[in-house]
Amino acid sequence: MRRTLIYIGLALILAGLLWPWLAKIPLGRLPGDIVIDRPGFKVYIPITTMLLISLVVSLIAWLFRK
Repeated sequence: MRRTLIYIGLALILAGLLWPWLAKIPLGRLPGDIVIDRPGFKVYIPITTMLLISLVVSLIAWLFRK
């Protein structure tokens, strides 16, 4: 458990250091993400983004299990 928390902490530190470049990645604005914008009402449903993130996290978890 300690090792997992250390890896998560290192990943968060790395993401924080790389944030200026990571912010330019178009996650959240992919085709398939649903945005309903009406006066006084805005709904954002990032379907494609969440599928892509889930795929990447699953691949990383699979690689760590091997």
